[in-house]
Amino acid sequence: MKRLEALESIRPVLEANVVVTIMGAVAAELQSLGHRPNWFYLQHAMGLASSLGLGIALVRPELHVIVLDGDGSVLMNLGGLTTLARYRPANLVHVVFDNGSLLSVGGFPTATSTGSDIAAMASGAGVPRTAAVDSPDGLRAAVDAAIASDTLTTIVAHVDAHYEPPRGTAGFVTDLTLLENRFEFARWLKGANPLAG
Repeated sequence: MKRLEALESIRPVLEANVVVTIMGAVAAELQSLGHRPNWFYLQHAMGLASSLGLGIALVRPELHVIVLDGDGSVLMNLGGLTTLARYRPANLVHVVFDNGSLLSVGGFPTATSTGSDIAAMASGAGVPRTAAVDSPDGLRAAVDAAIASDTLTTIVAHVDAHYEPPRGTAGFVTDLTLLENRFEFARWLKGANPLAG
């Protein structure tokens, strides 16, 4: 499946919850769906989206936090999986888009292209629920099930190693947008819960 199709399949869930995403193609595609103030595009911190999501999940347990990650980012910080497992926030869903490639920085292959299994790594690190999916419907079902379970979950979504910049973008989220995103997201988090009621 294409990652943009996968994102579109879970768009209603993303709109209703806190989202932390890595930069690059994932962020550009997410933003192309229509930006929300509860979405944070993590800039210049590859491998740390799950860490930021963990912090938010721990201090705001009444909110569901969805982290959109990539295989290259997870492999860059495997300790992030063990840290998630250590704290086990029930309100965090970790979605890893696995295309076997560092697509945003030239398409170099990652370890998953030679058979490494991120879902198995997460399980081995102690993450209590894991799943692997390869269709938009499968991803939507897995995300819905993870949220309903109230259990820390890592979902590996296998996607094509192909990226077309979304229509109307230069293929990335602009620095100006990112600067405002920091403040907008912080303001949103400080609110009681703007999505409720």
